[in-house]
Amino acid sequence: QARLTESGGGLVQAGNSLKLSCTDSGRSFRPYGLGWFRQVPGKEHVFIGAISLIDSTTFYADYAKGRFIISRDNAENSVQLKIDSLKPEDTAVYWCAAMVGELCSDYGCFVNPGKYDFWGQGTQVTVSS
Repeated sequence: QARLTESGGGLVQAGNSLKLSCTDSGRSFRPYGLGWFRQVPGKEHVFIGAISLIDSTTFYADYAKGRFIISRDNAENSVQLKIDSLKPEDTAVYWCAAMVGELCSDYGCFVNPGKYDFWGQGTQVTVSS
């Protein structure tokens, strides 16, 4: 069964903002951290950022700092990714992933897709010029 579900993607004009959500619907595990990745056809998953669900510490790829914000919504049991000032180069499928086996403590660990145990279905974000 599905463990994580992304939502909020769509067609957006450049310069606007968009908020994506990642919701845990399986409730079969206790994640230590949540990561966000994006992917274009034929390419590998590229790390955007992550949040520790232990102390809420966040980690971001250099290119994502400033425009990408990861936060928690405790009332909705979800994690959000807000993207500001969208650019055409942001067009991709966006994925959230859960880390349950161990907790990363630095960027070098969070950036590795192999550290995550469960992935959502992905949501398409298309940014038009």
